[in-house]
Amino acid sequence: MPYDRSWMGYGIVGALQAGGIALVVAVIVYALVRAYGKRHGWHHGQELAVAFCFAVVLAGGEDMWNLFYFNFAPLQSLQLLKIKLAAVHDPDAIGLRAFFEFVGALTGVCVGWSIFSGGLRDLLAGDDKP
Repeated sequence: MPYDRSWMGYGIVGALQAGGIALVVAVIVYALVRAYGKRHGWHHGQELAVAFCFAVVLAGGEDMWNLFYFNFAPLQSLQLLKIKLAAVHDPDAIGLRAFFEFVGALTGVCVGWSIFSGGLRDLLAGDDKP
């Protein structure tokens, strides 16, 4: 999800902020996917997988696209590389930000699962109902 990152920190601080954004996005996405999946008879695994994929694409899509682009796109000139890098907020820590966005999305989906589906309550109680 492209958004203005000028307010974000650099290095680990920016990565933690990006991971926090991904966590919040994942909780919201899981709530929406849970509502849709409940009407269509989805299992918890399907809801978790779909919500995680959507959350990663929404929260970390821009950083992952930049990582892909810088690794696989043929950059013919130094000027083009400078232009592309100038458009990226903190290109030194882009991999760290992408990692924290993955972790934040995974954590957010798990938190959403425990909040909205009662999965944590069932897990702690030992209920094995299908």
